[in-house]
Amino acid sequence: MSVRPDSWIRQMAAKGMITPFCSDQVKENSLGDRVISYGTSSYGYDIRVTNEFRVFTNLHSSVVDPKGMDRSCFVDVVADEVLIPPNSFALARTVEYFKIPRNVITVCLGKSTYARCGIIVNVTPFEPEWEGHVTLEISNTTPLPAKIYAHEGIAQVLFFESDDPCETSYADRAGKYQSQVGITLPRM
Repeated sequence: MSVRPDSWIRQMAAKGMITPFCSDQVKENSLGDRVISYGTSSYGYDIRVTNEFRVFTNLHSSVVDPKGMDRSCFVDVVADEVLIPPNSFALARTVEYFKIPRNVITVCLGKSTYARCGIIVNVTPFEPEWEGHVTLEISNTTPLPAKIYAHEGIAQVLFFESDDPCETSYADRAGKYQSQVGITLPRM
């Protein structure tokens, strides 16, 4: 396996691997204001989240259970900026829709701009032949509220290509998160 450079990512994006696709690294918005960068990077792609968030709250004294997540543990927020409470987290989905080829696996890592503020994006793979919008978990590890910006960079996806396609892909296994489009809670 080898990590793939931006020229390869551009070629794959032209085949529909990332939609919408920014062929350059965007560092300012249409008004000329600085933004947390997104788009093509040296060996990956910096993704964004939409303005839809599910912010964790312990209002109902629920238990966090991956086998049966209580929907009432979250407050839905639609905004260009969201505050994550201290020592809490939020779920969000990417602007980009991915279609991962059978001979590619990715690793998604949080951007250092957020990490330097104590805001961590969970490391997650996108498996061969998985497709959908990515649901990201964004943790605030600090004792203070943390601000997240919609439509700006949140994490980087690194692409690893194999010389051979995998024997069993995510699609072959009928993975439970295949073709997800909204913020998706844990499934069993």
